[in-house]
Amino acid sequence: MSAAYATFGLAPAMRAGGVLADGGYRIHRDFVDFIVDGRPLLFQLSDLDAVSPLASDVPPAIFTAQVRSLLLESEAPLPEDRYVIYGCPECEDLACGAVTAVIEHDGDDYIWRDFAWQTAAHADLELNSYQGIGPFRFHGAEYREALGALLTDSGPPPGRRVLLIGARVALLAKLAAALRTIGIGADITRDADGVPADELRGYGAVAFGPTVGEAERAAVRRAFEQAGLEIAYVDGLAPIVPLLVAQIEHALDRSPLPQRRLARLVAADGTAGIEVTSPCRVRVTAYRLDRLSRPRTHELFDGVLEPGRHHIPLDGKTARGGSFVVARTSGSVLVEAMTR
Repeated sequence: MSAAYATFGLAPAMRAGGVLADGGYRIHRDFVDFIVDGRPLLFQLSDLDAVSPLASDVPPAIFTAQVRSLLLESEAPLPEDRYVIYGCPECEDLACGAVTAVIEHDGDDYIWRDFAWQTAAHADLELNSYQGIGPFRFHGAEYREALGALLTDSGPPPGRRVLLIGARVALLAKLAAALRTIGIGADITRDADGVPADELRGYGAVAFGPTVGEAERAAVRRAFEQAGLEIAYVDGLAPIVPLLVAQIEHALDRSPLPQRRLARLVAADGTAGIEVTSPCRVRVTAYRLDRLSRPRTHELFDGVLEPGRHHIPLDGKTARGGSFVVARTSGSVLVEAMTR
């Protein structure tokens, strides 16, 4: 079959979870994304909220089976040699819709073609094909090396956990509960003294409670450094649980900077400056504490932005100091304190 050669790679990615202003929540998912010609394939599929089958929270045996399936070492899971490339991040049920494609051999090469949105056993290419996506021809050695590395690395990347440092006060307890609700493990402790390195390795971030002093923070950092671990540290901007969750989501993002949809957020001079790298839905929310220290939430923007830089005006209360702006897409979260 005629198809232009494309490079194939893999990179860590996430579906950003979060506690929403209306009380709802989105599940956090870590997964491995497909990088085609140096760019996430997901970004070529408009603003799709989906994850690949190579997710960190699936059992190792299923993860291995998914990798071997993409290597064509087993039967295709769908009729007509079709494979799921991206599925629903909440339930992964085909009925919710999935991006599928035919994967086949051509000599030593692998070809991905006939991309479609599929909700039943058979894909309707006349109605639901992705025009202009593929076909892609991948060199066999490069393709097998990228996917084979997932097998030699002993399965999926570890799931994400957060270590919350501080007294077991109401704020940290509420934060831990919110994180667990969206699928992020959370543990609360006063310090990390004496914790074995193998246990510390399970954490992707450390968040410090408001009462933790500088000496205690330094001791926690030393514990991770002595274990040879690089980790993200979060200092809470304000005692507002959805805001703290957004900060932690940002800290857990392991995707390479050039492969993020949400590239930049600046909150200053009465506007939120946002830069996106591909068309995507962006939601902008502001949080602040009122004079009685009660959390207030303002939904500022919810719409699709084209690639480039955009300026979103903030309302009068949000534009003042003491407010915090959160911008999120399906796969990225950024948080900034408002400056004058």
